[in-house]
Amino acid sequence: YHAEEANQKGEIAVVKFLVVAIPAVLIMAIAILSAQNGTPVSIAFLNGETTPLPLGLLLAFGFGVGMILTALLLSLSGKRKNAQY
Repeated sequence: YHAEEANQKGEIAVVKFLVVAIPAVLIMAIAILSAQNGTPVSIAFLNGETTPLPLGLLLAFGFGVGMILTALLLSLSGKRKNAQY
């Protein structure tokens, strides 16, 4: 039983690491991209168009909205495992 518990703890540690590492890498990539591309861009969708904003700001906004929507959908779906962390 001890080997199985140790394996589960190891898997939990890997998941916790990935939960932190993946967003950190994405945030660093957005920061590098925004530092290199300071030119304002505008997004045209259907008949509307945004005011020109730096590309990095648009990427950061999209990333943040995506993270929030993902967290909301996961919490509303209720299909997550009841793992003990």
